[in-house]
Amino acid sequence: MTLAPGIESALRGVVGGSRLKTDRDSLAHYGRDTCDMFESAPSAVVFPDSSEEVRDIVLLANEHGFALVPSGGRTGLSGGATASNGEVVISLERMNRVLEANATDRTVRCQAGVTTARLHQKARELDLHYPVDFAATGSSHIAGNIATNAGGTRVIRYGMTRNWVGGLEVVTGSGEILELGRGLIKDNTGYELQQLFIGSEGTLGIITEATLRLTRVPAESAVMVLGLTRLQDLLPVLGAFQARLTLNAFEFFTEDALARVIERHGLQRPFAIATPVYALVDFEAGSEIELENALRAYEHCREGGWVSDATISQSHGQAQAMWRLRDDISETLSRWSPYKNDLSVRVSLVPEFLSAVSGVVAEACPDFEVLWYGHIGDGNVHLNILKPEKMALEEFKAHCAKVSERIFEKTQAFGGSVSAEHGVGLLKKPYLAYSRSHQQIVLMRTIKRALDPNGVMNPGKIFE
Repeated sequence: MTLAPGIESALRGVVGGSRLKTDRDSLAHYGRDTCDMFESAPSAVVFPDSSEEVRDIVLLANEHGFALVPSGGRTGLSGGATASNGEVVISLERMNRVLEANATDRTVRCQAGVTTARLHQKARELDLHYPVDFAATGSSHIAGNIATNAGGTRVIRYGMTRNWVGGLEVVTGSGEILELGRGLIKDNTGYELQQLFIGSEGTLGIITEATLRLTRVPAESAVMVLGLTRLQDLLPVLGAFQARLTLNAFEFFTEDALARVIERHGLQRPFAIATPVYALVDFEAGSEIELENALRAYEHCREGGWVSDATISQSHGQAQAMWRLRDDISETLSRWSPYKNDLSVRVSLVPEFLSAVSGVVAEACPDFEVLWYGHIGDGNVHLNILKPEKMALEEFKAHCAKVSERIFEKTQAFGGSVSAEHGVGLLKKPYLAYSRSHQQIVLMRTIKRALDPNGVMNPGKIFE
């Protein structure tokens, strides 16, 4: 689709000629995120460099009736940044300035396009720490993290992005600039409106600035990888380590996933004899006491029959190498065009839930291979169904779509969520009702209409 000449001229009047792109390469690059389930078809890409320019673009969208799709680092996995119906993509990559860093307030205020890695660096310059961390820190943008309430590997200790947002500047769907939160620790003056925009996936407005809270730099961490025979033993192992240590992360993965990572990247096995399940424990180890407590936890688990072997890092380099056993899984599995599901239940139900969903997939698709990994410490598990090499991708997608409803029915029965940390976007939109009641969805639609009365903001995402 192409822009009407009058709209293109109006947009150029806001951002200038060089900051509006309509060439094929730009449309392909900026018109989608990392989800490959949907075709992209934007009409243009604009590159504002101020909140006022964002506001003016939104006002034009309301005046002329075209839709906008916000674009950050495009690292999402649910199609939330895919422009599939001639929308104008509004890229925030030029809005990449750190505006203020305050060690006393323990905050950094920055524009939407600052990367997570840059925020980490700025926090280090203040001898402080921004704790939200995940594989895409080098390319993900702060506003995108906030719009999807990104989680990552250290949620068990630090929580989600929501916990670290002290203030937002947003442009609503009607073109109003709102300053929310203002970095205050205490402010009990009515509704906390900034919370509406955290996790809203750009459907209510565009985040243009954010104030992020920082914390103390954690002590040096150590990593231990444990070998288990049964999934159900993960919970007593988690309990044993939580009782004795300050955990940064508690991850799990299966031997099927580990074997592929080792083959793909030439990494070393954590120990000689393979086990069906592995737990990766990352914990503060600033003194000998923590290391001793970790060994006591391991001995307790071994005596309980839950763990058969373990290895512990002796240096920062070894800890990083052990993390690769977990972090490299997603990239490694991409070769098989996996059908991914990002699910969550209460931590206490994870083993039972894994078994139940594996049974559903085995019954519906007995020839498909299923791999699990995830953040078991916060109840978030990643289901990966691998495409058989001889099966066409479209046929594989059709099979997976049929089993999806049964997976989500099981998730609903466990009181879980069909999207733990990747957002709804286009991918999970048909299944929203498995996690939200009819009354909740009606209220969300009402909020959407109040802040975006003409429906110009990321239409078709989360719900129609």
